[in-house]
Amino acid sequence: MMKSGLPSLIALRAFESVGRTGSVRAAGDELAVSHTVVSRHLQNLQRSLSVALVRAEGRGIALTNAGQLFHAQVTQAFDIIVRATAMIRPATRPSLKIWCIPGIAIRRLLPRLPELTGPPRNLDISLQPTLSRPDLTRREADAEIVYGEKIDTNGALMAEALVRPRVFPVASPTYLARHPEISTLAQLAAAALNHEDSTEQWERWFALAGHPDPGPLHGQRLWHTHLAIEAARFGQGVALANEVLAEEDLRSGKLVEVIPSSIYMDSYQIVTLKERWEDPAVVALRLWLKTVLAD
Repeated sequence: MMKSGLPSLIALRAFESVGRTGSVRAAGDELAVSHTVVSRHLQNLQRSLSVALVRAEGRGIALTNAGQLFHAQVTQAFDIIVRATAMIRPATRPSLKIWCIPGIAIRRLLPRLPELTGPPRNLDISLQPTLSRPDLTRREADAEIVYGEKIDTNGALMAEALVRPRVFPVASPTYLARHPEISTLAQLAAAALNHEDSTEQWERWFALAGHPDPGPLHGQRLWHTHLAIEAARFGQGVALANEVLAEEDLRSGKLVEVIPSSIYMDSYQIVTLKERWEDPAVVALRLWLKTVLAD
C-alpha cells in the first residue's frame, strides 16, 4: 500500500530533473517525454502539495524557496534509491560509464575499445561522447575524460593528467597550395581559421606563440576541435590541432603542420570519485587510457 501523503513518484522524478537541469525541455529530453508532459507533472505535483515549487524567470523557470528546499530532499531520496539498487543488483561483469569529449572518443578511444570489452579486462563499457560534465556524485557516470588546465575536484573527486600534447596549426596540402604566402604568425592570423564556438583558443595560441595582438580573427565556428580539424582536412582553412587528435592525419599526409611551433596548452585528464579511484575497473581504465594516448 502506498504511504499516505506520498506524491506521485513520476511527478517527483520530473520535478527532480527540472530542478537539476533548470529547464522543462531539458528534463523532457532526459526522461524521453515531451516538455508538455513534464509541465503537467509539475502542475499536478504543486496542486497535490498546495505549494508553488517553480516560478517563471525570463524565458525559463526557477525553483522557489520552497522548491529549493524540497528539491534538495527529493534529490537525496533518489540518491538513496540508486545506492540501494546497486547494493542488491546481482553481480555481473564490471561496467563503466564513461563521458568523454568527442574528439578523442571518436579518433582515439573507439577504435581500441575492444581492448577494454574483451579479455583480459572484460568490462562492459558505455562510452558517451559529449561536452557536458556529468555529476559523478550522482552516478551519472563512473569516469569522465576532459581537456583542461585545472579540474575543480571539490574534495569529492580525483583527477589525473593523462597527456599534455603539443598544439599547432594544421591545414590540408591543397589549402596550403592555394595559400603559399602563409609563413609567419601575422599571415596565419589573416588566414581563414577554423574556430570552436569562439575565437578564444586561437587567441590563446597566438599569445603563447609571441603574437598577442593578432587583430580580428576570421573563419567559421564549428563547435569543437574535432570538427575544426575535419574542416581543415576538407581544405576549409586552418585548424588548431594536437598530437593526440591529428597524429594519423599528419602521418598519412591528409594534414600538414602550417608553422612549426612548440606550444603546450591544456591536458587530457581523467576524473572519477575519490572513493572509486582504486576500484579495479577504474584502475584498468586509467592504465588503458595512458597506453592509448601515449601510442
